[in-house]
Amino acid sequence: MTHPEVTVAIPQLTTEQLQAARAAATEARRARAGLKARVRSGELTLAQALDEAAGNEVLAHVKVVDLLKALPRVGDKRATLVMERYDIAANRRIRGLGRHQLAGLKAEFGER
Repeated sequence: MTHPEVTVAIPQLTTEQLQAARAAATEARRARAGLKARVRSGELTLAQALDEAAGNEVLAHVKVVDLLKALPRVGDKRATLVMERYDIAANRRIRGLGRHQLAGLKAEFGER
């Protein structure tokens, strides 16, 4: 059985719409970079960053591995080991974490 081909028209955006979309994307990238910078500087703990991202659709798009690598003394190797320990896919974003994965990460990098 063959399926008829379905074509979906891509909407043509006006110049103003394109500029607005670019500005929104730039702002989103800045917000995500800001979250990682605050974790890197120690202003936020991992748990605080995860909680903040849970309530913010833009920050929820941060890749888990990138957030882990923003932590002091966490590089590629340790981030990969932690991701494997909690069965988190390499391309997983914060919004895609399950509650057990979130709890595990918070326990792993909790306040000492």
